[in-house]
Amino acid sequence: MNNHVLQTGDHGPQSGFVSNHSADLPDGWIEVKVGDVVEKTGQRDPSRNPTKRFKYVDVSSVSNESLSITGYIEYEGKNAPSRARKAIKDGDVLFATVRPSLKRVATVPRELDDEICSTAFCVLRAKADVVDPEFLFFVTVNDSFVDRVTEHQRGSSYPAVTDNNIKEEFILLPPLAEQRAIAHVLRTVQRAKESTEKVIASTRQLKQSLMRHLFTHGPVPIDQADQVELKETEFGDVPADWRIAVLSDCAEVQTGIAKGRKVDAADAIMVPYLRVANVQDGFLDLTEIKEIPIRKGELERFALQVGDVLLTEGGDFDKLGRGFIWNGEVPTCVHQNHIFAVRANRQIISSDYLAYLTQSQYGKSYFLTVAHRTTHLACINTTKLKALPVPVPPLQGQEEIARLLKTIDRKYETEMHRRNALEGLLHTLLHGLMTGRIRLQRFTSGKA
Repeated sequence: MNNHVLQTGDHGPQSGFVSNHSADLPDGWIEVKVGDVVEKTGQRDPSRNPTKRFKYVDVSSVSNESLSITGYIEYEGKNAPSRARKAIKDGDVLFATVRPSLKRVATVPRELDDEICSTAFCVLRAKADVVDPEFLFFVTVNDSFVDRVTEHQRGSSYPAVTDNNIKEEFILLPPLAEQRAIAHVLRTVQRAKESTEKVIASTRQLKQSLMRHLFTHGPVPIDQADQVELKETEFGDVPADWRIAVLSDCAEVQTGIAKGRKVDAADAIMVPYLRVANVQDGFLDLTEIKEIPIRKGELERFALQVGDVLLTEGGDFDKLGRGFIWNGEVPTCVHQNHIFAVRANRQIISSDYLAYLTQSQYGKSYFLTVAHRTTHLACINTTKLKALPVPVPPLQGQEEIARLLKTIDRKYETEMHRRNALEGLLHTLLHGLMTGRIRLQRFTSGKA
C-alpha cells in the first residue's frame, strides 16, 4: 500500500488525511481512519442549569436489534445522571463503548438534536464534505468493523473500549456520490425490515388480544361478547357452558430424557433431541438440532409423536410453560427432561386448542401461580402440570378457536420469513457494498 494525502475532489475539499491506497480497491476509493473523517464533539454539564430540562440517551435506550434509539429519559439539570455529559446533534452516530460486541449503534434523530447522551457512547459526527452521515452509520454497524473494535475491549465484569479505539480503526471510503448511493440502498432495505418488524409486533399484539377474547367468551364475534354468560375460575372467566377438567383427565404427560447419563455403547443409538432453546413461546426454533445417545429400548418411551404439545418446565419467568405443538418436523426425535410432551386424548380435547390455551393468559397465570420460584427463576413439576384446570368447550368450538389463531400464526410466520430474508439481504449488501465487492452499476462505468 502507498500512503498518500487525501486531496480536493470527490471526497470533498479536505486535506491532510493520510490514507492507504490499495491496488485492489475500486477506482477512487481510499482507506482512512474514522478519526480523520469525523468532527470533534463537545461535552455539556446539564447540572449548571438546574431547572432546564433535557433529553438523555443512555446505552439501554439503543436497541441492538433495530439499531435505533427506542427511547430517552427527560431530566432537569439538577437531577442529571453523572454520565450525562456528551452533546449530540441530529445525524450523529452513537457507538456504545461498553460491551461493544452487543452492537448498540444508532443515528441521532432530529427530535434529539442538541440533547445529551451518556459518556458510554463514542459520538461520531461526520465531516459532511468528506463522508455521508448515513454511510458512516452503516460502516460502523458492519460486523467486521464491530469485531475489530471489540478486539480492543478491556475489563471482565464491564468490558469496554475507548473512543480512541473506534477512531483509530480504518474504513474504506468511496467518493461521496457513491457513499450516498450505497447508504440509500442500505437504508431502503433497513426501512423495509423495520416496517416488517412493526407488522410482526402488531401481529403478536393481535394474537394476544384474540386469545383473551376466545378463552374468555369463546369463538363468538366481538360485538356479541356481552351476550355470553361467563363463570369465574381461579385463573380467569370462561363461558358458563364450558366444563373444567384437569389435564390428567384429558391428556398424558410424558417426561423427557436427562443429559449426561451413562449409556453402554453396545446398546446405544444416537437420536435427535429437543432442548429448551428449541421450544419458544408459540413456535419451535429448529435451526440447530443436537443429538443424544439413548438405549435402543428407550426410543419408544421418549419419542415425540405428531400432535404432542411441548412445554418447558421453567427457567427465567418468561420460559415457564412456554411452547407449541410438535408436527413431526424431525423424524425419530426425543426431548430433554426439561421439556414436557403433553399428548392429548383427542376424543376430549384438540392438541391445537390445548397448545393455544397454554400460551394464553389463562395458562400463563396458572403456571406462574403454582410454580416453585426463586428470585429470578421459576419451574413446575409433573404433578403441577397434570393438575392444570382445562376449560373444555365442545370439540367444534375448540377447532374454531384453533382455526382463528392459526390464521394469525400463518401471518406471523410469513412476516418472520420476510424479516429474515431482509435481514440476510441487508447483511450481504452491507458486507459487499462496504468492501467494494458489490458495486452499484452506475459507479462501474468510470463516470461516477
